[in-house]
Order: sequence, then C-alpha cells, then structure tokens
Amino acid sequence: MREYMREYIKEVDKKISDNHKFSNEEIEDFLFKMNLFQRERVIHLGITLSYVFFTILFLFLTKYIFMMFIIFFILLIFDGFYVYHYFFLENSVQYMYKQYDKMKKGSIIKKNRKEG
Repeated sequence: MREYMREYIKEVDKKISDNHKFSNEEIEDFLFKMNLFQRERVIHLGITLSYVFFTILFLFLTKYIFMMFIIFFILLIFDGFYVYHYFFLENSVQYMYKQYDKMKKGSIIKKNRKEG
C-alpha cells in the first residue's frame, strides 16, 4: 500500500506541475482513491490503538509475572512500526487534501459531455 500511495501521489504531482487540466472523471477517481486511503488510515489507527492498549496491559502484568516483559517488549516494537506507518498514512492523506485543492484551483475542469 505504501508504494502504491507514493506512486499515485507522484503521478498526481507531475500532472499538477505540468498544468494538466483535470476532467471530472479524474477528480472523481482521485476522490475515490483518497477515500480508500482515508479508510486505510482509520483501520490502522484502530490497530495501533489496540496494540498500545495491549502493550500497556502487559506492562502492568510484568509487575506480577516477570516473563510478561518479553511480550511487552515485542508489542512495544510493533507499536513503533505501527505508529510510523500510521503517520505515513496520515501525512499522505493530508498531502492529498492539498493536491485536491490545487487540482480544483489551478485547473479548469473539462466537461465530459457529448452534445448531440
């Protein structure tokens, strides 16, 4: 997902820098993908918070059973990776908001209607 998101953002940036005139279909496609990325972000927020909850739980359990420290340490490592990935998703989606503003502001939207 990371690589797909990076490539898509680069592709849209290139079109924006080339003063590409975005059609309604392109903007709708962009909004659809942005919505998917937002959902992914929310899912990862839930996973990250769950891991943090269990990490804290196992930290308290180390007071009674010292072997729980091993599980706590493993969960702490996972927390680091999940937080890192979540911030990547968060920053990328926020960047896509800026891209959307540029697409709407800097371009004249073509009408994709056939007159006949």
